[in-house]
Amino acid sequence: MDAPQACGAQPGGKPLIHVPLLEITNLCVQFGGLRALSQFNFALDPGDLVGLIGPNGAGKTTAFNVVTGVYRPSAGRVILDGRSIGGRKPFQVNRLGVARTFQNIRLFEGMSVFDNVLVSFNRSGMGGVAGTLVRTPGHERIEHNRECEALDLLAVFGLAGRADDLSSSLPYGQQRRLEIARALATRPRILLLDEPAAGMNPQEKVDLMEMIRLLRDRFRVGIWLIEHDMKLVMSICQRITVLDHGETIAVGTPQEIQDNPKVIEAYLGGPA
Repeated sequence: MDAPQACGAQPGGKPLIHVPLLEITNLCVQFGGLRALSQFNFALDPGDLVGLIGPNGAGKTTAFNVVTGVYRPSAGRVILDGRSIGGRKPFQVNRLGVARTFQNIRLFEGMSVFDNVLVSFNRSGMGGVAGTLVRTPGHERIEHNRECEALDLLAVFGLAGRADDLSSSLPYGQQRRLEIARALATRPRILLLDEPAAGMNPQEKVDLMEMIRLLRDRFRVGIWLIEHDMKLVMSICQRITVLDHGETIAVGTPQEIQDNPKVIEAYLGGPA
């Protein structure tokens, strides 16, 4: 009988090589003479909850913009599930499984809470143009399922009771929740949250922390988070990357980041 293979090994004794779902390698972004990101490296897997922090202008949102197709990389690679996505258009990146929210809320203000979520579901399975025009049974069934999914998603975010209200009528904290729900409606494998706690009061931030944990556990989505609220970041993130002037100055656990002299200097403006 052959000897059993060790965990993490292939037949023949070779160790398995882990390939992250999202892998960024030596990413550089330059605008004229300004280098916004320099040799940036990052990896994310399903179920990860990872933070990206740094002073204003450090390059955090630039990293998000490259991954989601808003900016083209000047150099380096962005690989999603073995496929290069650097330079693809935002809608193409979204269809491949990456969704995001923004620093400034961007809801469809003239639409209901329900329709904000419903419109965000991937339309590739809606039965085609012919099915939509003649309302075939297949199209009706798919549309009904999508409506049920939208209501279920609103329930997860505590918004089912506001489904028929205009999105613009929601309190600020609930608008933030709706924006995240709308992003999840695209069925992403990776969710990028750009300062989700901005403008929230202390209780709303506590609720948001619990919500983010729930999303990670329930939907098994990899979450990459930009946030200036250090209490929130240190409480929920497994690991944290710190940027300063476009360069990575630290990567580690929350405790390692809190104790890192370079991080303290970047935030306080002087030696630790």
